[in-house]
Amino acid sequence: MSRRSGLPAAAAALLCAALSGCRGIQSSLDPAGREAAKISGLWWLFFYVCTAVFVLVLAFLFYGVFRRRSEDALGARERGKTYVAIGAGATAAILLLFLVVSVSAGREIAEPAGPDALKVQVIGHQWWWEVRYPASPANRTVVTANEIHVPVGRPVFLELLSGDVIHSFWAPNLHGKKDLIPGRINSHAFTAKKAGVFRGQCAEFCGLQHAHMAFTIFAETPERYSAWYEKQLAPAAEPSTPSQERGRQVFVSNSCVFCHAIQGTPAFGQVAPDLTHVGGRGTLAAGSVANNPGNLAGWIADPQSIKPGNHMPPMLMAPEDLLAVTDYLESLK
Repeated sequence: MSRRSGLPAAAAALLCAALSGCRGIQSSLDPAGREAAKISGLWWLFFYVCTAVFVLVLAFLFYGVFRRRSEDALGARERGKTYVAIGAGATAAILLLFLVVSVSAGREIAEPAGPDALKVQVIGHQWWWEVRYPASPANRTVVTANEIHVPVGRPVFLELLSGDVIHSFWAPNLHGKKDLIPGRINSHAFTAKKAGVFRGQCAEFCGLQHAHMAFTIFAETPERYSAWYEKQLAPAAEPSTPSQERGRQVFVSNSCVFCHAIQGTPAFGQVAPDLTHVGGRGTLAAGSVANNPGNLAGWIADPQSIKPGNHMPPMLMAPEDLLAVTDYLESLK
């Protein structure tokens, strides 16, 4: 981590730790990829130049306030005209510099990802993220939610779609923002240069729970990414205890199957997150709470108390059934 970006990154990490269920840092001043580094460099250039201009303006202001009055009024007016001309010229030069470097940075980060890029589809919903890794043959397609795994050093090409309203994909450590617009496919590309866990956020107001629409990007070594991908291709783990067996029976006999999918079971719903490996995710409800048995049981029983306005209704079931379903879903690593 660079010296100048350490403080913002530390502040972001502390803020992240204070928010329940949040994982990873979120800071555009701690770049972890090529595109984010360009954006960060542009920001620092603007910061230093604008700071210098601010200091000079204050210096001239104090000089004008506290200097001795000159008896040579005509000479003062002439000097004033000269200062105005110098100031106008300097302003024009600075604005031209900002224009040139901004266009140059924009061109560089807009370069296509290349034919060897990892293709990932990200679909924004109110208020969660559907993540798909399309593959041929189709049975090697991986579907998950709210978490994106990518290999370090390999370009990633994102296809951004919306299932309802306008959302905005923003992972500040890796790239800038890009909107997800209904009826249109937008593209976004980045290359992670170092391993880490990076938090992202919807950056376009999209409804009541816009602030609780986060995602996590895991930048991993190619070997760890391949291991994760192969694990995601496997069907859901079989129950290993009587409690988990009962939980699966309760789940597939309830209305859960109309919205959620669990590979290897009769649950093939397509309108809510795929739960095949939900036990291995770090958060629930798009980063709203940490994924642990207590929060999971609370989410199943009364999701509106955690994320008001979401599309999941309360699930009315006996306490022993709720505990069994929680135990089963926690086992799906």
